[in-house]
Amino acid sequence: MLSQVNLDVKGVVDSDIISTVEFNCSGELLATGDKGGRVVIFQREQESKNRLLSRGEYNVYSTFQSHEPEFDYLKSLEIEEKINKIRWLPQQNAAHFLLSANDKTIKLWKISERDKRAEGYNLKDEDGRLRDQFRITTLRVPVLMPMDLMVEASPRRIFANAHTYHINSISVNSDYETYLSADDLRINLWHLEITDRSFNIVDIKPANMEELTEVITAAECHPHQCNAFVYSSSKGTIRLCDMRAAALCDRHSKFFEEPEDPSSRSFFSEIISSISDVKFSHSGRYMMTRDYLSVKVWDLNMENRPVETYQVHEYLRSKLCSLYENDCIFDKFECCWNGSDSAIMTGSYNNFFRMFDRNTRRDITLEASRENSKPRAMLKPRKVCTGGKRKKDEISVDSLDFNKKILHTAWHPKENVIAVAATNNLYIFQDKIN
Repeated sequence: MLSQVNLDVKGVVDSDIISTVEFNCSGELLATGDKGGRVVIFQREQESKNRLLSRGEYNVYSTFQSHEPEFDYLKSLEIEEKINKIRWLPQQNAAHFLLSANDKTIKLWKISERDKRAEGYNLKDEDGRLRDQFRITTLRVPVLMPMDLMVEASPRRIFANAHTYHINSISVNSDYETYLSADDLRINLWHLEITDRSFNIVDIKPANMEELTEVITAAECHPHQCNAFVYSSSKGTIRLCDMRAAALCDRHSKFFEEPEDPSSRSFFSEIISSISDVKFSHSGRYMMTRDYLSVKVWDLNMENRPVETYQVHEYLRSKLCSLYENDCIFDKFECCWNGSDSAIMTGSYNNFFRMFDRNTRRDITLEASRENSKPRAMLKPRKVCTGGKRKKDEISVDSLDFNKKILHTAWHPKENVIAVAATNNLYIFQDKIN
């Protein structure tokens, strides 16, 4: 079970809606991006590491405007400031670095602390005004004086003008020198030190756009092999590519696809089979994909079918027609692994999120909402009634609120602490402490 800490932003303004959530490599920092182009970084409370009862407490560490709205004058298109993805780089020194991307531009940000300032300059006064150089008669050595802690976020690199279509994924490579970025039709490989060029490693754009049958939906680098990466498509397929084979990876090394059951085919089959997220396990042996109704775990050594399939909200299969009409069928749910790859988590509607234990095959549905939970409260499992007589604790499938959806979740890399984004609210849950 979980107890919770709720970081709440009151009043739903479109620009406040959280669009991505990501823990850093140590789990001490948690970054969120929103539709307003802002990045908010939460830091784990230092004293909470020693006090078990508050080990999941995160407070605001830094907030900065990552992207601004832009306008493409050549195409007469407005470029949203919405943050699509955030990815942390492994920490090398006292500063932290992260990549943030909107539809067209990726930025490398440095987040650093400053608790000292220099005083005693020769050419300017303490208030910053230049001194009359003819009145300077002695040479002073500036000294560092303590000051209130200040967290600075500064853009170190801007990677732009490489994507014609909207960026849906960024992934840092295991060599920590390169990263890839993917849009609907192309995947580019960047060097973190070089902003003016990137290498196009996948291009599925047909010569005639009328022949377009699928688009790239997500991409990720292998966690240990810097030459390997995967990308998923709107047709429900996953391709594993090896950059050692060719400069342009138009031929995949492995092709993962589950054969469709002809008896269950319907008008919506192609839409609900589209993969919205793909994630390698920390071990690199497995990968997980999320489509509209399920989560699948694939063994990289077996291409013809997944080794595990978990139904997220199978009760919605009978509601696909209304979900198509209100466009919910196109929602892109993400998924994530826990630190040991023994459990997985993904979101659903009505502010529900689902957790699956891979060892016991047990699953649980929990709800992230202010109405039924208070800080430090225990979360009660929720159940959806699909028909017949509804029990006291169950909720009818017809009562689900499809405007409340959990698309973005993150799991602490080492502990059972999770972050769940519900519209403009960020919930942080932790294991129950006896």
